[in-house]
Amino acid sequence: MAVAAPIAVLGDEQRALLERWVGAQKTPQSVATRARIVLAAAGGESNSEIARALGVSRPTVILWRERFAEGGPAALAETKPGRGRKPTIATAKVKAIIEATTQTTPPGETHWSCRTMAKAQGVSPATVQRIWDANGLKPHRVRTFKVSNDPRFFEKLTDVVGLYLNPPEKAIVLCVDEKSQIQALDRTQPGLPLKKGRAGTMTHDYKRHGTTTLFAALNVATGEVIGQCMKRHRHQEWLRFLRAIDQATPKALDLHLIADNYATHKHPKVKAWLARHPRFPMHFTPTSASWLNQVERFFGLITQDRIRRGVFHSVAELEAAIHDYMEHYNANPKPFAWTASAVAILDKVARGRQALESQH
Repeated sequence: MAVAAPIAVLGDEQRALLERWVGAQKTPQSVATRARIVLAAAGGESNSEIARALGVSRPTVILWRERFAEGGPAALAETKPGRGRKPTIATAKVKAIIEATTQTTPPGETHWSCRTMAKAQGVSPATVQRIWDANGLKPHRVRTFKVSNDPRFFEKLTDVVGLYLNPPEKAIVLCVDEKSQIQALDRTQPGLPLKKGRAGTMTHDYKRHGTTTLFAALNVATGEVIGQCMKRHRHQEWLRFLRAIDQATPKALDLHLIADNYATHKHPKVKAWLARHPRFPMHFTPTSASWLNQVERFFGLITQDRIRRGVFHSVAELEAAIHDYMEHYNANPKPFAWTASAVAILDKVARGRQALESQH
């Protein structure tokens, strides 16, 4: 009688991996079954009990226990040469579909769909989708980008990243900016609430009740946010916000402010105020590089969590919602972890420039 290889107690990482395989919809059923065999064996069940519970043969249970004992989780995903489903699409056809997807566009359109590619290549849409999935191709998606042409890009980049990775002592680093033109939108009809089997709803049209601008300063070390809503975003409002920051922070500490190159931040009256307040050194991000300013991440969160799906009957109601969000956010703030070095960013930018130049 065949004796199954013993399975020691599973480590936390191995158990978590096997459980993810079992629960994931895209895991092949054969791999999920093998993972269930190992989990059951580690739980002390006998080979016969496992075979009956999973509807497989006892030799199958013994086989995959042995494979796991020899090669760990990776062995469960392996298919022996000559086993498994044989490919039905020729390699040349797969190559043709990949090349057409990455190097051409359909007549009169900007990108391929499964159906247009299937019709052009004489295969089924499901076949196209499988090939795209296997090669990480998603023609329906596009990402925006902008490579900065700032002549002082290197200088500004190293300055800002240096503040993130090696902040000065006896100082606070604040990422500052304004989120302008936040609209107080009121839906024309009440939406339906979320329920089982149905998403919440809201009308596609809306009523505008005015706008506000959120001025925010994110403390890089603590994650706390100083914020104010104002009707406009001129240099007068910017100076008012700088004074608010001055009052809200300890006087003995320098305040290193990271900001973009918006003209308001460099207005002559703003420069004069900064000259009278030397504890406010300014650090400007390169042009077209707002992603370097961490406060933009906070703007993304408040838009996602509170503004985009909100219903506001007035600007005052919108501003109250914004301040309420910031109050709850500051009750348990968490700083964003910046890990990219200036060298790593410069390498990525260099690759981007090279890719752009190769297109011309």
